[in-house]
Amino acid sequence: MNNVRDLLGAHPSADRVSAYLTDLSLLVDAPNPTLPEIKSYSDAVYFNYYALGLSFLFSPQNGYKPTTGLKREQLKDDNLVLDSIDIYNIPKPKPSVTSSAKSSRTAELAFLTHPVSPLRFALYAQSSQEDKPRPAEIEVLRETAGKDFVVWLGEPDRKGGGAGPSSGSIGIWCEWSKDGIMVEFGGDESRGPQAWERGKDAVWKVITLFPPRDK
Repeated sequence: MNNVRDLLGAHPSADRVSAYLTDLSLLVDAPNPTLPEIKSYSDAVYFNYYALGLSFLFSPQNGYKPTTGLKREQLKDDNLVLDSIDIYNIPKPKPSVTSSAKSSRTAELAFLTHPVSPLRFALYAQSSQEDKPRPAEIEVLRETAGKDFVVWLGEPDRKGGGAGPSSGSIGIWCEWSKDGIMVEFGGDESRGPQAWERGKDAVWKVITLFPPRDK
């Protein structure tokens, strides 16, 4: 199976995209796992593969502006390129989770956990002389938590989330722009006023891969 990151920049109907999805579908027990739900907008088209725990964001090119609600066969593939990839890991709720907290996760449950584990990603950014050496590649397990990412990648270039009441806030997220990696965290540790104090133990919920960029 090819590295999922190698798909960035491809058109929806590219052979390498089809081959990757076909290989991935062999790892799940679900009907038509390679058939995506399409959500089209003028500036973005999402291909959601719920059973595969995967979402592709294609950006329109060459002045193409898709309308809302297009079907797969109505898209102009030659004018769409894969701009980012979301990989899902849905942490199992703890027995102590309240009903209100459970209800806030309804949207997450549409995606199943991505079937490949561990996930391996090359790091693009180089260490400066002041920084400790960084690994050439990281290996992400389903249980990998915030503290692990910081050990591997250092302090994030951007971060946010974690404010508001536990039942309704956005989970904390960190982005390492020069590596093309953003991580959103799940579970109770990722929300609420003390989220950043507890976030080191929060398990990742979504990893977004994108072309590396300056912060």
